[in-house]
Amino acid sequence: MKVPAFPVAVAAMLLILAQSTQSVFIKYGDHQVRLESVKKLDELLEQSQDLSIQIKAQGDLSILCNNPALPSDLQPVCENHQAANIFRALRDIAQDDCEICVNVACTGCY
Repeated sequence: MKVPAFPVAVAAMLLILAQSTQSVFIKYGDHQVRLESVKKLDELLEQSQDLSIQIKAQGDLSILCNNPALPSDLQPVCENHQAANIFRALRDIAQDDCEICVNVACTGCY
């Protein structure tokens, strides 16, 4: 039996699209943010040289709350008086492959 190529190709494309739209979420305390948002946080730090110097001088990541490019799911963090610590923790979690279960060999990942 011959299977038409077009429906198979469409099904394959839909499967690829569905996999690429799934997001990894990081939960810290009451906050749940997308991994992509935390990566954007790092990009914001790298892009703005003046901001990076100010953060290094003050050690306060909550300065990022004034940036209009801050992803919307990170904005509620700014309402917390511990915003700088939360941003720091989210960045640390995002850099640890076992924390976000990138590697199924990590304990607790399935």
